[in-house]
Amino acid sequence: MLGIIINPKSGKRAFRAQRIYLWKLLRQRHEPFAYRVTRYAGHATELARELAEKGYDEILVLGGDGTLSETVNGLMRADIPDSRRAQIRLGLMPRGTGNDWGRFWKLDKRYKESLRRFFEGEAHPIDIGCLTYWRNGIPHHRYFINSVGFGVDSLTCQKAEVLKYYIGSHHVNYLFGLFAAIAQHKSLQMTLTVDGTPVVDDLLFTMNIGNGPFSGGGIRQNPSADPTDGIFHGMFVRKPSFRQILQALPHLFNGRLTELPFIYPLVGKEIEIGCHKHLMVEADGILENFIAPCKVTCIPHALQFQC
Repeated sequence: MLGIIINPKSGKRAFRAQRIYLWKLLRQRHEPFAYRVTRYAGHATELARELAEKGYDEILVLGGDGTLSETVNGLMRADIPDSRRAQIRLGLMPRGTGNDWGRFWKLDKRYKESLRRFFEGEAHPIDIGCLTYWRNGIPHHRYFINSVGFGVDSLTCQKAEVLKYYIGSHHVNYLFGLFAAIAQHKSLQMTLTVDGTPVVDDLLFTMNIGNGPFSGGGIRQNPSADPTDGIFHGMFVRKPSFRQILQALPHLFNGRLTELPFIYPLVGKEIEIGCHKHLMVEADGILENFIAPCKVTCIPHALQFQC
């Protein structure tokens, strides 16, 4: 059964034409379906969980990276066996500004092509990330499909979110947000343990742990990341000099950031993060706030992506 989750606020200028085309396509295919429309932040999580628990095994998201991430959280939290969860086929018709997950799969705003690939494409087993942190001794889990970021990475998302109220939802929000974050960020002492081996004890400037290679609207922070290989590829940067920042800027989009000598690569299935301060973290662009420690775990082949 097909369940459709729609965020009408994402890419709303083209929404009417996209919706009409989708309904027409479903009638032609005689495809039974149910659809749900999000009404507030976090609503897609509730809707996806409901659909999964009612037996829907195909979920199509019409929205951006945030809506997709909320949907993944609903599917991962659904009260169903893991064996059945691993057979759920997830699809995306990109309607947001960043489209970092879709970019890896060569999905863009050509919505007719995105729908064709959903209905006629192949199912690919994909990994899902889990960010675990504790409050009052109780573990909390935030799932992510694309990446999780700390330091300047998370501060950039916060700045970009504020900027959209002034200049609208545009790709350049991330670049403006990045420059503002670099100017305001204060480094924190942090320790990292990757698959049980301590690897970093240093001041954090920025860190991104990638399930997919793109973040921040096309920045290739982790060019080797592949959401089907059962492992994370990440990068840690201690506080750089002004010269190093200028050296990194030309490589934001060309996939050569990790070649710079002051960027420490991270590769592993579980990364434990130690810090005695408050952390702001972005998971697929959605902000979380808590006191460290925390850990980031890869769940191999947790879902399937239809493309």
